Amino acid sequence: MNNILVVNINWLGDAVFSTPVFKTLKKTYPQARIACLCVPRVKEVLQYCPYVDKIIIYDERGRHRFPWQKWQLIQSLRREKFDAAFLLHRSMTRSLLTFLAGIPLRIGYGKFKSLLTHPIVMDTGDVHRCDFYLRVLEGYGIKVQDRLCELRLNLKDMQSLDAKLEKAGISQTQRFVVINTGGNWDLKRWSIDSFAQLAKRLDKESGITIVFPGAPKDREYCQRIIQAAGIKAVLLAGETSLGESLALYRRALVVISGDSGPLHLAHSVGADVIGVFGPTRPEITGPRGRGRAQVLFKEIGCNKAPCYHLACTNNVCMQSVTVEDVCQAFKKFQA
Repeated sequence: MNNILVVNINWLGDAVFSTPVFKTLKKTYPQARIACLCVPRVKEVLQYCPYVDKIIIYDERGRHRFPWQKWQLIQSLRREKFDAAFLLHRSMTRSLLTFLAGIPLRIGYGKFKSLLTHPIVMDTGDVHRCDFYLRVLEGYGIKVQDRLCELRLNLKDMQSLDAKLEKAGISQTQRFVVINTGGNWDLKRWSIDSFAQLAKRLDKESGITIVFPGAPKDREYCQRIIQAAGIKAVLLAGETSLGESLALYRRALVVISGDSGPLHLAHSVGADVIGVFGPTRPEITGPRGRGRAQVLFKEIGCNKAPCYHLACTNNVCMQSVTVEDVCQAFKKFQA
């Protein structure tokens, strides 16, 4: 194979979990050009994957919404003359795109197996997402040697991040902790009170600087935590690019986060992480990067399987992980 297309999934964390697929393909076919078909929201993440040579956007809710627009994309894929497509997404539309694009080998998950030349049977057990995606390659006979997620920093982002930290009063030799408070749904988010108690204890017991990153929408939430903790902290929510955020995670002594994209981004660049899990299962979506990781999770009954009950009113699974649990985990990273 000299020209390979990977049809990727839709979410930031899953995009990180797919990076071992690109790594395995590049090591198996070192001469090949590897492209990725993905939705716009994960494009920037994949730009930091060193094994992706080209990104092709499939904007199913925007410029590829209507049939004639999808046909334009199909014609574009035809001109690429791919030898094979590996489909990580169980989508009839994506299978049809590769079929109509005339890609000779179409390998992967799909609702309509007739659209694929090599349909892969989905594993229904508690399989980590990385292994779930790598199963597509293994089902075709490709050996997987490295299952770890990997994103790479670039010098420009590191220098830009250093300048922002310097402006905030953090020197290049100063140690700090990153606390990520965000989550793509509230069920996976620790409470403001828990975050505030944690920040207060870390500040009091170790005197270490605490940095709060995040998206612009997280800024008010972080401000409330800092105010409740009564400490001086560095608030960077809404002020860093993705590349700068990756550099921030890598520089941190440890990154503390719920099961969200930033946790997996941090671990993929080699940062040490503490993951606070509640409704999701660590064996399915636990961190899979090169840094050290401590996952805090307590089975309370309703989370024996991943829980997606977004209307849950007490969030007891997240509350079961205490501030003391996180502080004890943090001490292991101070050694």
